[in-house]
Amino acid sequence: MKQPLPVHVGQRNVKTALSASLCALIYYFLGRNPAFACIGAIFGMGADMEHSRLHGGNRLFGTVIGGFLGILVYRIYLIFYPDGGHHLLLVPLLFGGIVVLIILAQFFWVGAVQPGGVVLCLLLFSIGPDNYVSYSLNRMLDTGVGVAMSLLINWALPRERLERWLAPFYRRSRGE
Repeated sequence: MKQPLPVHVGQRNVKTALSASLCALIYYFLGRNPAFACIGAIFGMGADMEHSRLHGGNRLFGTVIGGFLGILVYRIYLIFYPDGGHHLLLVPLLFGGIVVLIILAQFFWVGAVQPGGVVLCLLLFSIGPDNYVSYSLNRMLDTGVGVAMSLLINWALPRERLERWLAPFYRRSRGE
């Protein structure tokens, strides 16, 4: 009798891998870096459509709110330091930006704080004055593509359909 495999690859794992891989494939043909679309796809995948909407919405709304807020906060920063760089003014701007982010998330999408904070921090501390607007807009677009791909995959491959397709593999992994 065969021994069962010590690991299990579930349906959500397969759908997550498929979603991220399809994003990477599409971006390969577009000549764009797929990293943030793939991240959106991974974060956007849930156990079912409801969870995908929740997780994907957190990521997408957080990126959009954080991106637009980051553009505004960085623009304020550039009024004082037009060449960018890292100055102490970034600390109170980050503090105020996070407070505003939390308030905006309460109005638009409660789960947006963490991903929005990531975008805000990246904009303030990693992206220069020449790229902050394009970076923000590209992050929003790419995240939207990834989340949309996960929603599409979850819609096209509901649990019942995937269970039928993967049943032979599960039986084999259990040694049956």
